[in-house]
Amino acid sequence: MHLSVWHIIILLATVALVIGTGFYVGRSVRSADSYSLNGRSAGPWLVAGSIAGTVVGGGSTVGTAQFSFSFGLSAWWFTLGAGLAFCLMGLFYAKRLRRTNLTTIPQYLSLHYGKRAEEAAGIISSVGILFSAVASCIPGIEIIAALFRISAWQAALVLILLVAGYTFFGGMKSAGVGGILKMAIIWVSLAIAGGSAAYSLWSLPTLGVSFPASAFNLFGQGGSTALANLLALIVGIFCTQTYIQAVFSASKPAVASLGCFVAALIVIPVGLPSVSIGMYMHYFAPQSLPVLVLPLYLTEHQPVLVAGVALGGIMLSLIGSIGGLSLGIGTMVSHDILSPLLGIREDKKLLRLTRASVLGVMVVACGIAIVNQDTEVLFWNYLSMGLRGGGIFLPLTLAVFWPGHVKALWVVLSILGSTVAAMLASTVIPLPFDPLFAGLLVSLALLVPGLRWQKQPLLVQERRE
Repeated sequence: MHLSVWHIIILLATVALVIGTGFYVGRSVRSADSYSLNGRSAGPWLVAGSIAGTVVGGGSTVGTAQFSFSFGLSAWWFTLGAGLAFCLMGLFYAKRLRRTNLTTIPQYLSLHYGKRAEEAAGIISSVGILFSAVASCIPGIEIIAALFRISAWQAALVLILLVAGYTFFGGMKSAGVGGILKMAIIWVSLAIAGGSAAYSLWSLPTLGVSFPASAFNLFGQGGSTALANLLALIVGIFCTQTYIQAVFSASKPAVASLGCFVAALIVIPVGLPSVSIGMYMHYFAPQSLPVLVLPLYLTEHQPVLVAGVALGGIMLSLIGSIGGLSLGIGTMVSHDILSPLLGIREDKKLLRLTRASVLGVMVVACGIAIVNQDTEVLFWNYLSMGLRGGGIFLPLTLAVFWPGHVKALWVVLSILGSTVAAMLASTVIPLPFDPLFAGLLVSLALLVPGLRWQKQPLLVQERRE
């Protein structure tokens, strides 16, 4: 990529604006509750900003352009599926979850199934969500290294510092405000750039013969593949701590539901400009490195101002996604695993522990990304959704809609067994279908023996507003 001084100045100014704003609003965070949940006072826009600012990361921008470069319109499924998932969350889950005065998904499971379920869910969810953070670290490191001509390890250090500035100090409050600003930048700049690419493609007299018919079909890779990816997204999103944490941060249940709908409206269209750009580069620059087609298009085919702002938006999409996911994992690790293990109950100590956990997650995610630099970004996203969803989705859904009707022991066995099944299906025993389905089938098989028609009381006293 050939960047002028103005490219770099505009990019850095765009990133600095959002990170600086997030840092400024995060100055008031002095407690663990404020850090993790914004004091449970977030309005619909802050809830939506936290959700959209996290889900619109490497997969929604760089990964979607990379995928469409090879396969066309079917790359839109990631943001389309994510938006549909948030609609379903707003309709059926958000209000029920927000009515409890909790912080994490494992705590919700503990409420119904006991401490062992909380511990198992905390570890498994953290590992699964970590893969999504890796999906944003891979292009983040690649882009920073290419922009500034530095090594991957140096780029990883720069990325960690940027993510720390975005969300490390202010937690959920910084993530919400930063997410709103970030989405405004991405929407405007990528809409201009993607619209230009779409117009150029549409003007081609040979458009119909330059691409296979499957490139213009949402189901171009096959209906079963598209539906499997959609289900993986829906299940995975329902089981992601960061999105549920945003729901818990809402001022009241109705606000939590509305925030999910606003997030869906923001997320669904945001993948289309990247799809257009990926297909444009497939036609006009087929020799390009797929993971860099989006920044290459911006620097080589767009005006400096648009390119600089859009590149800043892409960097923010990666930074915000890594920051939001790291915040979710760090909250679970500190609240559900380390705090009970170390006997930490004092609020200030819990705040320091949560921040340290968030920083540790950033470092681990960047390390994994460096080792796997040549892998496809959306692969990590879909793998993450499937792995964390296979073990958590059915127990969580039963706890939300049919509480007190499953024996705790069978839930723990279901969480562990389904995760092992999904891992084996992903690596050792390849199956002709998505690993998520292997996990869900094993989860269901282990839950059925534990079902009981007579409702039992909660294992822990429920904390309600």
